[in-house]
Amino acid sequence: MLPPFDYIDHRRACQRKQAERATRIGKLPSSYHSPISLYDRGILSKPIEELVQDVHTGVLKPIDILETYGKIAIRAHEKTNCLTEIMLPEAEVWAQNDINTKGPLAGIPVSLKDSIAIGGFDVSVGYSCNTGKPYAQDGTLVRILKDAGAVPFVKTNLPVTLLSFESTNDVWGRCTNPHNEKYSPGGSTGGESALLAYGGSRIGIGSDVAGSVRVPAHFSGIYSLRCSTGRWPKMGMNTSMPGQEGIPSVFSPMARTLADLTYFSKSMISMKPWNYDHSVHPIEWRNEQEDDIRERKRLRLGLLRTDGVVDPAPACARALEQVVSALRSEGHEVVDVDPPSPYEALVIGSQLLNSDGCKTFRSFFRTGEWDDSGASQLNFYMKLPRPIKYLYYLWVKYIRGDEIWAGLLRNWHQKSAYEQWKWVAKRELYKAKWHDWWQKEAKLDFLLTPPNATPAVPHDGMKDAVSSCGYTFLFNLLDYTCGIIPVTHVDKALDQLPAGFAYAKLNGVARGAYKLYDANQMHGLPVAIQVVGQRLQEEKVLTVMQRIEDALEKNGGKYQLLDID
Repeated sequence: MLPPFDYIDHRRACQRKQAERATRIGKLPSSYHSPISLYDRGILSKPIEELVQDVHTGVLKPIDILETYGKIAIRAHEKTNCLTEIMLPEAEVWAQNDINTKGPLAGIPVSLKDSIAIGGFDVSVGYSCNTGKPYAQDGTLVRILKDAGAVPFVKTNLPVTLLSFESTNDVWGRCTNPHNEKYSPGGSTGGESALLAYGGSRIGIGSDVAGSVRVPAHFSGIYSLRCSTGRWPKMGMNTSMPGQEGIPSVFSPMARTLADLTYFSKSMISMKPWNYDHSVHPIEWRNEQEDDIRERKRLRLGLLRTDGVVDPAPACARALEQVVSALRSEGHEVVDVDPPSPYEALVIGSQLLNSDGCKTFRSFFRTGEWDDSGASQLNFYMKLPRPIKYLYYLWVKYIRGDEIWAGLLRNWHQKSAYEQWKWVAKRELYKAKWHDWWQKEAKLDFLLTPPNATPAVPHDGMKDAVSSCGYTFLFNLLDYTCGIIPVTHVDKALDQLPAGFAYAKLNGVARGAYKLYDANQMHGLPVAIQVVGQRLQEEKVLTVMQRIEDALEKNGGKYQLLDID
């Protein structure tokens, strides 16, 4: 139907998909709804490398592992609404008949962001217009997983538009944080982070264009790796912004533990994904890079305390200091750095990501469809008449004296091809500037930063915090490899804002972020750090993540995962 009559189609599609999900859950065998047994506990306690060995030797069958994790996934969904497509009946068939039981991921259940294509299922991306259109065959990413022996078993929730650190849409509903239901699990791969944090999966795959596998890991307390473009397969998916290449999106791994994240990453590369996907660089896993970082006695790490736009909240600053202290105790060199302006990257990146005037992600909406509050703000400013927008820019810059917010507004309009090319040229010059700074001036092995200025945002908080993404977005523009390590939890006794905190003097981006910060309400939420290497340094970043976690364990204790109950 045409607007506004497509509202009827929208409501019917949402009701149909939610009823279909509920029916699938209700029809599952009773084993998926039974209490957790000691046998289940034994499976849940094993890292995926050990589970694979058990499948190789016949100690465990893939169906045993699937039933255990399927059971926990259903529990996780009941608490957080993290699942979209329930594929357990099909997964049982794959586990018993179709998988490679000698592969590097033999028998391992893998959860997937809803945007990834699996034959026989929709790829809604949270839009009702994409429902009722099941894909005829598995996408490239899923074919690699199955050939490796993995068993896709559920798909996970995400935000409509994919441009949010929340995960809500009309088709599937709102996903909540397993640590606190009043808060977001992150986005856009938030259903995945909620499921992994709860224990309903050990490994999963998400996508990242501005922080979408890293911020959910930070918000929910799991591990993730943002791979550089070309290292991880990306074909076989749907998106809200097809054709957007100003800031390329990358698919990347997420996991409940660091050991699983590393083994999963290595296993996927061992499958030679360049033979499946033309976009993947033919780079084998480089064990010598792991060995180099593992054996180096003294590493030099830079410390980016602030991006100059939004200073990290006390909880995030404390997590960073905890890591710095642990590393220095182990003899590593950690130095404060002043790199090329991260704010400049935020300006360039935001202009490139939305150079179409927000038209593409808006084109999939039906009448009356719920809109993410953050993406709605982007579109609101984009659609303001340019004379009014210019007057507002002048008022923000010269009357309010807020050059940060004014600079983001200044060119916030749809770009012609001529304008787009100019912004791409700015991007490339900026990347060259960072490369020279890292190699010639800072001479770093790695960089440490907060993943976000604050811990998890409350639901609908992205209306205020939509532009507070600089700590992750910077490295999408640079295409650097980044990892997330959970470190601690918000502590209301330690993480209060200082007395006399000058909220009114903050720039517009920082005000939006700090409006949501409340150490009392956030008590117990996870807090992580971001570890950054240069482009295509996945082996190095994963190895230094392990060294950091080892240092934390020796000097005060590493992060405690949620118990599986």
